Amino acid sequence: MTATLIAPGTASGRPAHRDPNVLRWLGAYTASMVGDSVYYIALSWAAVQQGSPAQAGVVMAVSAVPRAVLMLGGGVVADRFGPRRVVIGSDTVRCAAVLAVAALLFLTSPGLWPLALLAVMFGTVDAVFMPAVGALPARVTSRDQLARVQGMRGLAIRFANVVGGPLGGLGVAVGGAAAAFGLAGLLIAVSVPLLISVRMRELPVDDKADARPTTPLGDLRAGLRYIRGHRVLAPLMLAIALGDLGFVGPLNVGLTLLAHERGWGASGMGWVLSGFGTGAGAAALLLTVRGRLPRAGRLAGCSIIAGSVAIGALAFVPSVLAAVGVALLVGLLAGLSGAVCGALLQTQSDPAYLGRVTAVSSLVSLGFAPLSMPLSAAAIGAWGTGPVFVVSAVVCGLGGVIALCVRDLRRAELPG
Repeated sequence: MTATLIAPGTASGRPAHRDPNVLRWLGAYTASMVGDSVYYIALSWAAVQQGSPAQAGVVMAVSAVPRAVLMLGGGVVADRFGPRRVVIGSDTVRCAAVLAVAALLFLTSPGLWPLALLAVMFGTVDAVFMPAVGALPARVTSRDQLARVQGMRGLAIRFANVVGGPLGGLGVAVGGAAAAFGLAGLLIAVSVPLLISVRMRELPVDDKADARPTTPLGDLRAGLRYIRGHRVLAPLMLAIALGDLGFVGPLNVGLTLLAHERGWGASGMGWVLSGFGTGAGAAALLLTVRGRLPRAGRLAGCSIIAGSVAIGALAFVPSVLAAVGVALLVGLLAGLSGAVCGALLQTQSDPAYLGRVTAVSSLVSLGFAPLSMPLSAAAIGAWGTGPVFVVSAVVCGLGGVIALCVRDLRRAELPG
């Protein structure tokens, strides 16, 4: 498949949120993310219907193993074969697999094995899909618009989280898991023609030459050396790792246990989560509209530290209303720091290495940070919510301290 190329330095003269080429990419990405959300609803419902709760939990968890193990290799694949080709191929495979399971569930009751196989396949494909998605914006728009595109991507993720759940529930209510899987497959399918229509920017000649080590293993080593030797990316990866490690536990398992302890109930927890989502969406919208935030490195560090203080305070608020307000602040600060860190990854990386850079950052966020969830649950059982939230806040805040203490990261700017 031959992509339509835009010569280096050529730009439409429009901001990204008004560029039809970027909007086609955004439409494809949004459709794929909404399809993913519907897929997870369908998978969980089908697994519960076909097996016990424990077996359903295993089916839901098995996709994480190939995703974590193969993620670094997925970055190599994205950089070697081009992110556009990899994303189109990934969405095609995922669409075909989901529709096949939908047909199987419609015709018979196959048990858990096809669901487990689908989950493993999804995790394997995600290992190449996620690095490719991270590398694609640099080929779609000019460098000075990458921060704005990062904000647009954040809005797409928030939209998918809000819309995907009700759509999945509607599919299950209308036609069971088979209908929900069918809906997920059709949504993912929408992304393919949109991606085919997206024009790619041609990489500079030097980047192309650097992006082709002789072997995949050499490619991986080159990418890791590139990150390790980069004065901004190396400390930024560490800051992201600490920030996510201190953030994931309290805002997932910890919040559920806190709501139970305070008697807020499911509705109260839902309001708190809505506050967080609203704040994160507002941060993504700010970056989308502004396109650039000054003193990005310093802003990332300060917002991580301020967000960590808000995370610690969440365990001590007296009411649901106060918790919603604090969660709104956490979402705003975490969304701001996440968007800025993501924009710095995009703009500081050589485009030829973006797949591998995204793979490392995704592995940190989706491979290592979730390990804090069982640890947080066990620690809360032993010591209560307050101490665990405070320790998590300290770990998260260390990421901001690193961002402010490393001079090159502190002084890093987004292109104007």
